Amino acid sequence: MKHTTFKDAYGVLQQHAQTLRDQQEPNIDDLLKIVEESVAAFKVCQARIDAVEKALEKELGHGGAAAEAAASPAQDEPPF
Repeated sequence: MKHTTFKDAYGVLQQHAQTLRDQQEPNIDDLLKIVEESVAAFKVCQARIDAVEKALEKELGHGGAAAEAAASPAQDEPPF
């Protein structure tokens, strides 16, 4: 799997997961291909997620007010 979108890579993961769920018994002959394609698709998805997280951190700042508010509970709410 070469350069692709998150949506395409996620679709590959969903398709392979469904294929594995639908099998009554494992098809060992296809398993290596499924694993290789799934690992490649996962890496694409993870890279896109990492890029979005970095962009959000850059835009919101590492210690910005929004990040602090999300990390700490409101003072009016009980801590549990």
